[in-house]
Amino acid sequence: MTAVVDELLVSTAEVEIQANGKPPAVTIVAYAANLAPSHGRYIGASSRPMAEYDRRPGERVGNHWRMPAVQGGRQVRHVSFDTNFYKSFVHARLAVALGDPSSLSLFGTSQEQHRMFAEHLTAEYRVPTEGRGRKVDEWKLRPGQDNHYFDCLVGCAVAASMLGAALDNIAMPYKPKKRVSLAAMQREAFRRQGLR
Repeated sequence: MTAVVDELLVSTAEVEIQANGKPPAVTIVAYAANLAPSHGRYIGASSRPMAEYDRRPGERVGNHWRMPAVQGGRQVRHVSFDTNFYKSFVHARLAVALGDPSSLSLFGTSQEQHRMFAEHLTAEYRVPTEGRGRKVDEWKLRPGQDNHYFDCLVGCAVAASMLGAALDNIAMPYKPKKRVSLAAMQREAFRRQGLR
């Protein structure tokens, strides 16, 4: 499926729309089944992390994000994510040497092409904070600065995680269950009993 977003035709394998507070930053001309509003949640050191939230039936849960099951006809499917985690994650990827595993790089070499993007990525600063036995970088916006492209890049990282992208060196807050077929379970049970 495709949707028209800011006059561009984009694939909607997984598309997010920033939905906190204001109208979406993009104009949606065509609706697609995989279009979902996203809500960044400020989860500080003294807050309960998403990994400790109760998991409900039908809910999708990933690396510091969750998509609740839709119940009723008026509820909208959406994703909530930990903004502090993903802002630290994106900045950590930018700090990795170019070409090394897990690095995030921009195309080209012209500083002028990426000046505004860089300004948005540096519009916030991290404040290392401790609370409830956790250490978290809490992100604060510098007064008078725009951070929209930073928020968009963070949303891209969340969408990539939702599509299964992961780094081996990043610990998941939970262990995803491996799907096993009934036939595989029966073979394993027979093997343990020495029947096969």
